Amino acid sequence: MFRWFIPLLWCQWFGSERSISSGICGGRQHFSQFRVHDGFMHTGKLIRDLRQARGWSQSRLADALAEHSGVPIGREYISRRWESCKTEPSAFWMRHLAAVLDVPLAVLESEVNRRLFLSTFAATTVAPGVASDLLAEGFSARLSGAGPTVEAWDSMLTEYGADYMTLGAAEIQKRLAIDLAVIQQQCDTPRMWAHASRLMTLFAKTFPGSDGSKAVSWYRMAAESADRSGDISTRVWVRGRAAIALGYEGASLPIAHMFADQALALDDKPSLGRLNAIYGKAHVAALTGDFDTARALDTQGRRVFDHAGSGDDEASDYAVPYWRLGVFRSLLAARLGDEATAVEAQDEARRLLPATMPRFATHLELHRGLMLVRTGDREGGVAYARAALDALPPEKHSLTLRMLMDEISS
Repeated sequence: MFRWFIPLLWCQWFGSERSISSGICGGRQHFSQFRVHDGFMHTGKLIRDLRQARGWSQSRLADALAEHSGVPIGREYISRRWESCKTEPSAFWMRHLAAVLDVPLAVLESEVNRRLFLSTFAATTVAPGVASDLLAEGFSARLSGAGPTVEAWDSMLTEYGADYMTLGAAEIQKRLAIDLAVIQQQCDTPRMWAHASRLMTLFAKTFPGSDGSKAVSWYRMAAESADRSGDISTRVWVRGRAAIALGYEGASLPIAHMFADQALALDDKPSLGRLNAIYGKAHVAALTGDFDTARALDTQGRRVFDHAGSGDDEASDYAVPYWRLGVFRSLLAARLGDEATAVEAQDEARRLLPATMPRFATHLELHRGLMLVRTGDREGGVAYARAALDALPPEKHSLTLRMLMDEISS
């Protein structure tokens, strides 16, 4: 399978008509043929193919456009004017088409970027269904090829770190899949292995930690890639991030413990990677009944934070500001049944938590629900947590929140 995936991503659309067609999941999901005639593709044909790639009828596209724009538009207009290539959409409709079809406006407005976009879109469409197997094979093969510069990857990593804090797992996963397919071809220097390892760590986080065939295998691959970078801070951070992700979720606890121990053994200097590892190990201890160790690790983690913690204005998955430390600690205290510490940590975290991150506010509310359960009020705790989760818009829900809800309800 992988042999067609990378050529699909980077193919150049020149010369006579070429097309792509494929399907996944037993034919349940397809992307249509994307046709380019002598380097040109009419906007109407592009609209049709983008619509069909989503399995949309002309009527559904019309409904989506009407809802987004507030202006009625009929199926016949799309069929007879746009997709028949008789007229180009106006600038008004171009904007709304770009929004509902989820493509950059420049792709609809200009031929310049269409050829590359079409192959990229096809790869992005197929990626959510088969990304893990395809990309794992690709990283093993380490295919050679062109791609963004090291500096461009630096910028992308910064963007991903920020986006992780506000976007849903599905959206992040889709974007990461396409970028991982590209960067795998460039892993021929230590710095590129470092970048790839951080992208893989985020990709792993988009799968449930309980899914050992996905999340854990990607965390393992990320750790191996970090080792190839030779950069100690990256090696510690990747393992620490895996440890806190799995420990916080309460999933694959032996693996979380292993990653935490590896991170702590690699370097004893205060760092964000070490901080994550300590709290990942603390959550494992709390969930396995070793409360004394969990409390000792909490004390140790607070000391590391004093030396390595991030500033309050840093909103990134690569940062641990004080409010995020409070999120770690409030769940830990709730799991320990330590009501006073849990309430203190929750209140401190709420005080500094940016208003732009409602998902993390919901985390704190679920922690309070868990605390109620641990201190004896199971019915009240479950109801409190369920109400908090229901108050968050569904598109903001995360895998971790659902796993926490399961822990509270069990």
